[in-house]
Amino acid sequence: MGDQMVKGEEFERKAEKKITGWGLFSSKHEDAADLYQKAANSFKLAKSWDRAAMVYIKLANCNLKLGSKHEAASAYVDAANCYKKTSPKQAISCLDQAVTIFLEISRLNMAARYCKDIGELYEQQENFDQAVVYFERSADLFQTEEVTTSANQCRLKVAQFSAQSGKYPKAIEIYEEIARHSLNNNLLKYGARGHLLNAGICQLCKGDVVAITNALEKYQDMDPTFSRTREYKLLADLAAAVDEEDVAKFTAAVKEFDSISRLINQINEIYCTLKDEASQKWDLES
Repeated sequence: MGDQMVKGEEFERKAEKKITGWGLFSSKHEDAADLYQKAANSFKLAKSWDRAAMVYIKLANCNLKLGSKHEAASAYVDAANCYKKTSPKQAISCLDQAVTIFLEISRLNMAARYCKDIGELYEQQENFDQAVVYFERSADLFQTEEVTTSANQCRLKVAQFSAQSGKYPKAIEIYEEIARHSLNNNLLKYGARGHLLNAGICQLCKGDVVAITNALEKYQDMDPTFSRTREYKLLADLAAAVDEEDVAKFTAAVKEFDSISRLINQINEIYCTLKDEASQKWDLES
């Protein structure tokens, strides 16, 4: 590793010398770009991620001066991949730069991909508000390029974080929209029931039994087979339990549905609320 650090530093020094020395503008920047690339590779082999990232940024700037925007954006992505190991904040900054350049050269698919990467980095940092911003942006760009599957993956992230922050109407709208899309695709049709279940859970979280009842009717209109699914039965049983303030019935319905892990946190919130209300009621009656 020590040898690679020495090589990297030497390549970087030569690159700097090329840029500041005499010579044709394009020729010396092309030579410098080649040396920066070699320096970055050496620093990566030495696992000196910050040094490699900083050199990739120099490479990006060099390519921008040469008018090679695609190569510049790719260098920012390489810098971000190095920073992901040491500094997510710096990684996000580099990816933002890459997205800006990809948009300038109309590489919308690439811009969408790296907006999604930024969203995932914000998700890892539990900055869900910013994650939503970038997942929404990514979804819009993917949809513009008609990459619907990737767009919907991002929208599902938006729905998840919206539900977690109590923005249930927004989450419901997304889940229902994706369910409609899935029902029109033979390959995705089976997954529609999961999206309708998520939408129904969000309806329950709003605490409006009438709304969930109306939603169940709407979901049957959207998918006539939905009323025969376990997802429908779960929602119907939970709605009845909430309406009757029956904690035992609520718990039994959840236990019966044995693959509820993705929704367990939201259901537990409703369960705890019901339990607290029931305890208060029993205390008053006793």
